[in-house]
Amino acid sequence: MTAGGVFAAALQGVGVAAGAPFVVGGMRQVRARLEGRAGGGIGQPWRDLRKLLRKQVVTPNGTTVVFAFAPAVIAGSALLIAVAAPLFATGSPLDSSIDLFAVVGLLFIGTVALGLAGLDTGTAFGGMGASRGLTVAALVEPTIMLAVFALSIPAGSTNLAAIVSTTQHHPGQVVSPAGLLAFVALSIVIIAETGRLPVDNPSTHLELTMIHEAMVLEYAGPRLALVEWASGMRLTVLLSLLANLFLPWGIGGDHPGVAGVLVGAAALVIKVAILSTVLAAGEVFMAKLRLFRVPELLAGSFLLGLLAVTASYFFVPALGGST
Repeated sequence: MTAGGVFAAALQGVGVAAGAPFVVGGMRQVRARLEGRAGGGIGQPWRDLRKLLRKQVVTPNGTTVVFAFAPAVIAGSALLIAVAAPLFATGSPLDSSIDLFAVVGLLFIGTVALGLAGLDTGTAFGGMGASRGLTVAALVEPTIMLAVFALSIPAGSTNLAAIVSTTQHHPGQVVSPAGLLAFVALSIVIIAETGRLPVDNPSTHLELTMIHEAMVLEYAGPRLALVEWASGMRLTVLLSLLANLFLPWGIGGDHPGVAGVLVGAAALVIKVAILSTVLAAGEVFMAKLRLFRVPELLAGSFLLGLLAVTASYFFVPALGGST
């Protein structure tokens, strides 16, 4: 543990928490401009959160502590990934603990918490959304593991910092068949995990098509603000991991100084801005898939992840890695 690593971890947590609403607002603004609308500006999600935090807490009749504590669990799991993952630098105090399985487990904890909250309300929409959300999660989580595992084979470790360091020393891994297949697979499952088009529409309230929104219909006030904030943090964290796993240039090393951490933060802001802009622009030209077609898309991404793992074994000698 170094002072630079502690500083990087703290700055990552603050940066993701503060920047997540701006990522969401930026994506909404890109969509608005491409659709010929003025949009509310990239700061609109922050204004929405401030308005929600001032409102009264409403608890539906019959709900338990599951409904009350689910928003904190979702936000806490996303924030823990932000603190521990190699976002600004690879020298986080929790580097040794944050590996592929820990990230997938923390993501799944948040998904299950939201699903249980939807079921806890006892409403038809809550149960429908929970069923759909957990079905998508059951198809998404294995693909995340496969895609990142394909990158871990050359590194000889499932630790995210080790994978990032290997990619920095062997940039050819990014354009290898295994790297390209893993990138496409991980991009698809991130879209599904964060409820973006074509899997889900984050701006709809049409009961027959929504997934995420159906689980949070009964939330209001500060709890709804925390759920929306957590959703933005999950999106930001996943885009950051996608950027750093495949394009780790600019990220600080194991013993970063203040300057190295700040350079890593600036590099990540640029990469996340580019990825979120591309994602938002792509959504303008996409239509939401019918629900029964979503498993077909996710099965295709799983197959791509499996092919990435297979291909990575053949390209380990060329990358100079070890198994």
